[in-house]
Amino acid sequence: MILSFIFFLVLFLGGIWMMAFAQSMEDFQAIFFIAGLLITSLSLAFVMRQRGSATRRHDNWSGSPTE
Repeated sequence: MILSFIFFLVLFLGGIWMMAFAQSMEDFQAIFFIAGLLITSLSLAFVMRQRGSATRRHDNWSGSPTE
């Protein structure tokens, strides 16, 4: 669990870096910016999709309020 969090944190920060780096490039700015945006979004989506959380629920997507 911790290793996946660290992996996706690196992806998140790398995506932000790519978006910032795109501003200083002369060619392919849009491609780098969109790639950084996609990497950032995907890393957040995967981290939020992980089972279990601080709420101690077994299935975060079930929506059962009684647990």
